[in-house]
Amino acid sequence: MKATMKDVAKLAGVGVGTVSRVLNNGSVKQTTRQKVEAAMLELDYQPDFYARGLKLKHTNTVALILPTVWHPFFGEFAYHVETALEAQNYKMFLCNSSGNSKKEQEYIQMVSQNKVDGIIGITYSDIDEYISSNLPFVSIDRYFTEDVIYVTADNSAGGRLAANELAKRGCQKVAYIGGYQETPNETKSRRKYFEIECRQLGLECFVLDMLEPLSYVPEKIQAFLEENPGIEGIFTINDPMAMSVISVAEKMGLEVPADLQVIGFDGQKMTEVDQFLVSTIAQPTKLMAENAVAKLLAVINGQEVEKRTVLPVYFGEGGTTKALFNPQD
Repeated sequence: MKATMKDVAKLAGVGVGTVSRVLNNGSVKQTTRQKVEAAMLELDYQPDFYARGLKLKHTNTVALILPTVWHPFFGEFAYHVETALEAQNYKMFLCNSSGNSKKEQEYIQMVSQNKVDGIIGITYSDIDEYISSNLPFVSIDRYFTEDVIYVTADNSAGGRLAANELAKRGCQKVAYIGGYQETPNETKSRRKYFEIECRQLGLECFVLDMLEPLSYVPEKIQAFLEENPGIEGIFTINDPMAMSVISVAEKMGLEVPADLQVIGFDGQKMTEVDQFLVSTIAQPTKLMAENAVAKLLAVINGQEVEKRTVLPVYFGEGGTTKALFNPQD
């Protein structure tokens, strides 16, 4: 039979309230704490955190909603969120929504049911009606009709930076290739400000922007390149799209970066110490995760926080752009 808190209290020779304070890291004498912990160990007592959460309306758990775990950026972001939560004695539920709005609604309901204390969400689904300003919710890259807290990398600066990096490397005819969602989000600024900067730099710019869910991507990229010969540099919505462009270009007999220079967005690596897989506009993934966690926990604790946080990006060399000539080398 499963041991109860009363069993632990009896074996340790203390009251149930004292056991509860030990479980909640409250003020208890060290000798008493040791007796209670020894009793838990002897009885193999496993506290029911879910039941306690229902009673106390506090579970020390946070849900992270991701569109998919297959995208490397989302996987890295989840790692940093979990690490930041663990440092604050919180646990993380990983919710892989696959872009299913019904699943996301169910995760959001977990807050009102006291199953989790709050949510960090990367979502592009139409769930505005379920998100309110009094919900402990931090959005990544996405803003809602309600005044919801969100954390984002500086996508506008990233688009401008990509245009400048291609221009510095001699590109005059460039392109943007990406996918987009109908819902408003910050990632759309990558294309917008890339095009704006290209115009200001006097670059000829072409665009292939595909509505998600994506299909026949390699075929569409090849057709686009064939219809617009002579493109020297391409900026893509993310690093996986950049790798798709490189694969197609190589099959067409183009050498990267000699014939075609490619810049992605995200800062994808195989491991933390490796170089970037492609030249990229790197997001501060760890900093984004830490900011999201800090803001969410502050909201859970009833504190006021800044609604919008924009974090800087930078250019990361990954071998798919030409090296800049330095006369001092």
